[in-house]
Amino acid sequence: MEYKYAQRMSNLKASEIREILKVTQRPEVISFAGGLPAPELFPIEEIKRVNQTVLEESGAIALQYTTTEGYLPLREWIANRMNSHLGTSFEADHVLITHGSQQALDLSGKVFLDKGDVVLCESPTYLAAISAFRAYECDFVEVPTDDDGMVIEDLERILNSVKNIKMIYVIPEFQNPTGKTWSLERRRRLAEAADRHRVIVIEDNPYGELRFEGESLPSVKSFDGQGYVLCTGTFSKIFCPGYRIGWIAGEKEIIRKFVLAKQGTDLQCNTIAQMEIAKYLELYDIDEHIGRIRDVYRRRRDLAVQVMEKEFPAGATFTRPHGGLFAWVELPDEMNARDVLTLSLEQNVAFVPGGSFFPNGGHENTFRINFSNMPEERIVEGLTILGRILQTLILPRK
Repeated sequence: MEYKYAQRMSNLKASEIREILKVTQRPEVISFAGGLPAPELFPIEEIKRVNQTVLEESGAIALQYTTTEGYLPLREWIANRMNSHLGTSFEADHVLITHGSQQALDLSGKVFLDKGDVVLCESPTYLAAISAFRAYECDFVEVPTDDDGMVIEDLERILNSVKNIKMIYVIPEFQNPTGKTWSLERRRRLAEAADRHRVIVIEDNPYGELRFEGESLPSVKSFDGQGYVLCTGTFSKIFCPGYRIGWIAGEKEIIRKFVLAKQGTDLQCNTIAQMEIAKYLELYDIDEHIGRIRDVYRRRRDLAVQVMEKEFPAGATFTRPHGGLFAWVELPDEMNARDVLTLSLEQNVAFVPGGSFFPNGGHENTFRINFSNMPEERIVEGLTILGRILQTLILPRK
């Protein structure tokens, strides 16, 4: 059969991560592929009690439609949390509840991008953001990026020379895929550049609460003078991803546009999910829960780094993130991480090749490691296997 699809469908490809995750469903596979939280940390017993309480107290409301903007007590909590942690000055009306921060990215494309518009991003950047924005037939310009974030001099050069720039997309905290964190100076200068050039910034922050060491830094939004910075967040990494509840926050005028776009997409997010999260936040100490998550992930980060230092050959370099879920590995230029993946899958070890994180291609000598999901003994086993494979492909240490 021949079907007449929209032209935009020719630009859409299956997520490489999602395709690899199909393989990792087999229990024998040691997966460093997805950005999955540790399931043993989900507060299942507490959620059982919260679910019962919500249904007993407000069952008819919880099972009914609600506003597109989202459940008001939850939006108030989010605004207050961002104000205290990120240096923002939001109220509930600045916040829209979304189906994970992923929907916030998709709505950003829907609201701001026309065919041929340009999105500036880090190099590399989040694979699913590339997919979300590409659906709106935009082009990408990768801004050179080092350990402190986007190189601002290169950003300014691009802003002054490239036409049709509509959006700058960044992940300043424990970036996906590299695990790197922006310096305070780079955050401030990005906000200043956005103000001068009147360009929207999407500051994606799914990992910011998962800091293992060092001091928390103010957000890019905290330096925003004219309202060009929007912030996304999610409960997926600090609570439970299965709820699919996230948010986007920004100036009220912009959020009203996002509300209109969301109404044409799904009308609203799950009412009972929003109310259960709000009730959990009322009854339990979310900071204590996040503290437990941080402790586990810190141990797994430390262990992953120790094993890679011991087992990986000298030609393979990797980041040592101060938080988040990921480390980034770079191999010699002539190598292709997809070839390494083929060999590692034969031994039931999975990871994500890095080429897909570069919207304009290249950099196939890189890959991403997730350390949050696997228990400690499997981290050791899997990275040891991966190290042995790399030892056969890269000249040994001298």
